[in-house]
Amino acid sequence: MSTAHVNGIDINYELDGDGPETVVLINGLADELETWAYQMPALLDAGYRVLRFDNRGIGRSEKPAGPYSSQLMADDAKALVDSLGLRDFHLMGVSMGGMIAQSYALSYPGDLRSLTLACTYAAPGPFCSRMFSMWADTARVMGVPMVMRDVTLWAFTLDFFRERESELIEFETAMRFMDQPVHAYLAQLAVIQEHDATVSLPALSAVPTLVLAGEEDILIPTRLSRELADLIPGSTFVTTPGGHGCIWEHPDDFNSAFVGFLLENGQH
Repeated sequence: MSTAHVNGIDINYELDGDGPETVVLINGLADELETWAYQMPALLDAGYRVLRFDNRGIGRSEKPAGPYSSQLMADDAKALVDSLGLRDFHLMGVSMGGMIAQSYALSYPGDLRSLTLACTYAAPGPFCSRMFSMWADTARVMGVPMVMRDVTLWAFTLDFFRERESELIEFETAMRFMDQPVHAYLAQLAVIQEHDATVSLPALSAVPTLVLAGEEDILIPTRLSRELADLIPGSTFVTTPGGHGCIWEHPDDFNSAFVGFLLENGQH
């Protein structure tokens, strides 16, 4: 792993592969760059160079006082890719990362060959807003690991709980021992609470865009992802098996849809 000092903070990142095209991946709330472990083999096998990084507030990146915004974190990503000399790349963001990716695409569309927004929304609306308010209250009193144990219940489908207990225990253990400070969690949480690109998204018509969603997502309901796609002229909307954690629960289906879209919009 490497570190770059950009946009006033140290960002931890990893750049893998040596293909002619680059994919930049942006993590969700409280997720480190290892989030993408289930996607990396498929991307590298398809011949891509892949940039992953810890957002501000998580992992080995700095955790300055918040609140943060999707625009601030998009500017972090911009500063990082500029420092690495990356242009004309494919951008993917999942959940909070999808909100950051929206802000990036709206601010720096000329950098992008394509845009993929996974398990995310244009704005939280009344349902998600209430959920996130409860997460904030819980984190302040009981700590981040307790919140993330609750998130596990929302992220996976009933079949996952019934049939894949060993994997479930791994995720639960990881959540139980999370070491993200409360102030950094709340700073990141502000991103998903305040993000609203509803009015701006029609401007993305020139960027090839895929909106991906788990067909059983109850954390960011699939309907919100559908509404996001409807706001972006010419975008493609695809569902895959699973819920909010479909990138882990059904990675083969997710990767097939994602890589297929990249191939359609690349130089291969």
